Amino acid sequence: MQIDFPFHIDARGRVAETGRDDHIRDLIEQLLFTSPGERVMRPDFGCGLLDLVFEPNSPEMAATLQVSAEGALQRWLGDLITVRELVVTAEESTVTVRVRYVVIETGEQRDELIEGGA
Repeated sequence: MQIDFPFHIDARGRVAETGRDDHIRDLIEQLLFTSPGERVMRPDFGCGLLDLVFEPNSPEMAATLQVSAEGALQRWLGDLITVRELVVTAEESTVTVRVRYVVIETGEQRDELIEGGA
């Protein structure tokens, strides 16, 4: 079992735990929506998708977001997952990320939809 994200206390009064699949999804969400420089001991950690919510939408912006997110996932979570497909969309103040990946440990394919807003 792993610590659940966001951190909270469960009904038993203990640190909430989660299973492997939910933990990997939590790691992906943390990576995508953490801005570089936000983590003290890892200033290059993150992708910073939320920083771009209010930027004008364009094909160039979408391509930049996709390359940045794929690179961050490969760098920081490449030992856990293999990304098969990643689609980033930004509408008004919400960023939506659809990521299809394979869990390396089990070979299981997963498809997650993750949203973040400013």
